[in-house]
Amino acid sequence: MKNKFKIIFILAVIAAFFLTACTPGQNSDSTEELNAQIEDLNARIQELTEENQELTAQLNRQTDTSSNVIITAINTMKLLKNKEMAKLADLVHPQKGLRFSPYFFVDVENDKVFSAQQVAELNEDTTVYTWGIYDGIGEPIELTFNDYYEEFVYDEDFIDPHIIGNNTVIGRGNTIDNVTEAYPDGTFIEFHFTGFEEGYDGMDWRSLRLVFEQAEGQWYLVGIIHGQWTI
Repeated sequence: MKNKFKIIFILAVIAAFFLTACTPGQNSDSTEELNAQIEDLNARIQELTEENQELTAQLNRQTDTSSNVIITAINTMKLLKNKEMAKLADLVHPQKGLRFSPYFFVDVENDKVFSAQQVAELNEDTTVYTWGIYDGIGEPIELTFNDYYEEFVYDEDFIDPHIIGNNTVIGRGNTIDNVTEAYPDGTFIEFHFTGFEEGYDGMDWRSLRLVFEQAEGQWYLVGIIHGQWTI
């Protein structure tokens, strides 16, 4: 957008130059020199016009991409709220699957990853999985999916948060936040509550990040990251 304003400013300067060039009293040599400069300026105007058109096209593409991923994230959150795992599975990345992280530090080696087919059946899965380590006490998080969902997925009504961040970190605690390193090709939408109880001064904040990556022009869900204050 700054480049666009810069181009408009340059065009204004060029217009002013043309007006100055038309002042009477110029001799023939000066006229020839001005004509040459005018030709150069005309060529530059054409270059700037083409550059302006490309910048506008880029801006439109970025806006469309940003809008699409936010819409996808909101639709995904609706499915999570209702635990419609079979429908959610349609949004899961067909090659990478879906990783669940209980805290903002994404453990790419140990966090649980499920394929789309497995996600579709999670509601009926009674297997006790190890999802990570509880912050503060160091004990393993050993839960069925349904119990994990209640504690580390939809523990608040994230479809109606205080803030939504588009590829922007909002919640901050003491844990290492490595979302951009864990998902270098991803885009994340953060659904954030700033806090609930006045006496906690915001330390009871909650976030849920949905991480998406594109494949064949479509956004797919690759990560669900739960966030809260950690010790």
